[in-house]
This record gives sequence, C-alpha cells and structure tokens, in this order.
Amino acid sequence: MQTRFKLLALTFAAVAFVGAIAATGAARPDGPMPGPGEPTLDDVRQATARFKDVNVALAEGYVRDPFNLCDSATMMGQPASLGAMGIHFFRPDLLGITEPPSPRVNGAGTHTDFRSPSILIYEPRANGGLELVAVENLVFKKAWQASGHTAPPTFHGVPYDSMVDDPATELDEAHMFEPHFDRHVWIYRDNPNGVFTPFNPNVTCANHTGGQGHPATHAAH
Repeated sequence: MQTRFKLLALTFAAVAFVGAIAATGAARPDGPMPGPGEPTLDDVRQATARFKDVNVALAEGYVRDPFNLCDSATMMGQPASLGAMGIHFFRPDLLGITEPPSPRVNGAGTHTDFRSPSILIYEPRANGGLELVAVENLVFKKAWQASGHTAPPTFHGVPYDSMVDDPATELDEAHMFEPHFDRHVWIYRDNPNGVFTPFNPNVTCANHTGGQGHPATHAAH
C-alpha cells in the first residue's frame, strides 16, 4: 500500500511539473509559446521550407533588395560580435509597397502572418549561392496605427522591434525604410543571441560582393 501511494505521489508530481512547464513555456528551446491563432516555429519552417531555393522565392514574387546590401552589425555601428542579418528579399504586395522609394521605402501593408513572411533573409555563400537563414515580417508605423493599433505587433508574445532613423547620426537606423516595426525569426540558422534578435553571429557577409552601406539620406519623420 505504501508503495502504491508513493507511485501516485510521483505521478501527480510529474503531471504538475509538466503542467507548470507548459504554462510558462520554459521547456521550449525557441522561446515563448505562440499566442492564439499563431503558428509555432515548426509551422513556420514547414510553410517556408520551399524558399531554401531562392528561385522559388523569386517565382513567388519576392524581390532582392534593390540596394543589394548584406546587412551586418558593423554597418549599423554595432559590435562585429553581434554578427549579421544577410541579404533581404521582399514581397512588395505583402508590404503594401506600390511606389518607388521617395526617398525612403514606404507601404500600407499590415501583414504579420509568418507562414507567408513578407521578407526572406539569405546568407551569401562562397560558391556564389544563397542560403536561407531567417524570415521576417515588417509593417510601417503609419499604416499599422491607421488600422487602429495602438501598440506594436507581437509574435509569440514578443513585440516587434521599432525602427526609426535618427537624422542626427550618419547611420541609417531604419535601413532606407520609413519608420516601421519588424521581427526577425531565425528558424534556419541557430542564433545564440536569441531566435527573435536582429543580428546573428553565425551569419556572415564575408562572401558578399554587392553594396557595402546604405545611401546617406535622412527623410523627415
């Protein structure tokens, strides 16, 4: 009888422990749990795996960054140890972009579904190819606020980063875009900085032969 009670006690303790982990998300190596209706990171991987072939991305409407930049931390005046982002490929329709930059990129989109991300990020390889390393969503602040939102969008409970150029600096903190919110998700390259951080020390621009910096422009905000 005593053995039976011990087994029952251990069972209840195990159930309570698992329940506590599920409630806090502590057992998830990728971070917080998805919110209602949000995809898991595995869902996002499955939905975007075809874009490992950049030609598939191009065929589905993604456009390579017209400045052909490989964004790195040093480009933004930050420590090289933070790493890089890579080369961005955009879906103009998901971003709501209908006109050329004047002087900055602007759009009216409010798309935030990571199963069809508005941006794909690739690392240039030594053989001249491109390797998919992350996905990203971006919404412009004016469009987001005009649609009735008073707070930045979130993913898995984490608010998007707020990006606004500071005209007092030589750097372009908004990457040639109008003020916007964005969220990087590193699902194809492990990121010791965190799955939702902008730069990844495991990504390099060393093999990039294109643009080396953002054009100097500081539009009024």
